[in-house]
Amino acid sequence: MKKIYSPDRSEWNRILERPTQTVADIEQTVEAIFKEVRANGDATLRKYTEKFDGVVLENIVVSEDEIEEASALVSQELKDAIQLAKNNIEVFHKAQKTSKVSVETANGVQCWQEKRPIQKVGLYIPGGTAPLFSTILMLAVPATIAGCEELVLCSPPNKEGKINPAILYTANLCGVTKIFKAGGIQAIASMAFGTESIPQVYKIFGPGNQFVTVAKQIATKHGVSIDMPAGPSELLVLADDSANAAFVASDLLSQAEHGVDSQVVLVSTSKDMIDAVEKEVEKQLQKLPRKEIAEKAIANSKLIYVEDDRTANDLINAYGPEHYIVCVENEDFFVDNIKNAGSVFIGNYTPESAGDYASGTNHTLPTNGYAKQYSGVNLDSFMKSMTFQKISETGIKEIGAAIEIMAEAEGLEAHKNAVTLRLNSLNNG
Repeated sequence: MKKIYSPDRSEWNRILERPTQTVADIEQTVEAIFKEVRANGDATLRKYTEKFDGVVLENIVVSEDEIEEASALVSQELKDAIQLAKNNIEVFHKAQKTSKVSVETANGVQCWQEKRPIQKVGLYIPGGTAPLFSTILMLAVPATIAGCEELVLCSPPNKEGKINPAILYTANLCGVTKIFKAGGIQAIASMAFGTESIPQVYKIFGPGNQFVTVAKQIATKHGVSIDMPAGPSELLVLADDSANAAFVASDLLSQAEHGVDSQVVLVSTSKDMIDAVEKEVEKQLQKLPRKEIAEKAIANSKLIYVEDDRTANDLINAYGPEHYIVCVENEDFFVDNIKNAGSVFIGNYTPESAGDYASGTNHTLPTNGYAKQYSGVNLDSFMKSMTFQKISETGIKEIGAAIEIMAEAEGLEAHKNAVTLRLNSLNNG
């Protein structure tokens, strides 16, 4: 990990850069695959599944038999853990329900807002080196609570042409309606356009590598919404001498093992803590099964010393971390003053892993600095706000003249006339 001491503010943008390619580097590849999927559907899916996943598929649809077989392969211990996490996620997301907002804005003018579910949603679940069945809980549970009618899930198959059993078990448990063996750019394109097998959806959710992230962004050009630009995982830990260096190191490594393009950052007002964490990272790293992946991510990571709390807080807001752990004595200051973060974890006994799995909050969060303008996935992510209004005879008389004057001032005579006709009918009645 690279140590940086008291960086000048003019250097912050440079030292806080993510180790990711730009959209321009990947966009050409994404556009080419999108064009092929749109033209050739399932045939293109099979072509790229063979190329990228190393397997020839006869059928990309996951059958009921495969789901039953997968369920039998998942241990009862894991099923119980998944159920506990599902319960907590349901509790937290059900609490986010809001009631209808209704108000009479003027005498006889009734306006209200209601939330309605997005009918068709697509869930992308990464497979590969880390099959993220936990992401299904984070997406399918709130989608079901919201009342989405169709939940389409895509996940890449392994070399045997199968999806990880825990993914299939969890998807079935959480009410996913259709599951497909498709990954990467081609899966995003399939949900954006629809193919012979995969239905077109209205909004696509889920994390992925840089290619998936750009594919989701390109999908928005084709009339499909996305949750957010969620790319390689990242974590920033703020720690002073009140923190436990071993805990801090374990949190940094928990994100580093996600992928070689993950980034972890430690910010501290203590040089002793920085040194202690660096030693703990090296020590714990040796015991990790995913050591090779974590090592490459650690190479992209930073240990940053700053002199005081206010500078630390400004630096963190400039970075806008996906995950932000606060382990300091003056925690209230940092919790009160954080402006840009996907999800915040407070105290020595709140590991980021808790939010990844079972505390109840959602782990699908904005990365790459997008926490400055995007929220993480929540119940409202699966809903749309619709407004309604009903105007009585009294109401149109109340606001009609103002509408006429404003429409005329904008040169929109037909707008004015729509009101004038109604007012005349009431006056002549």
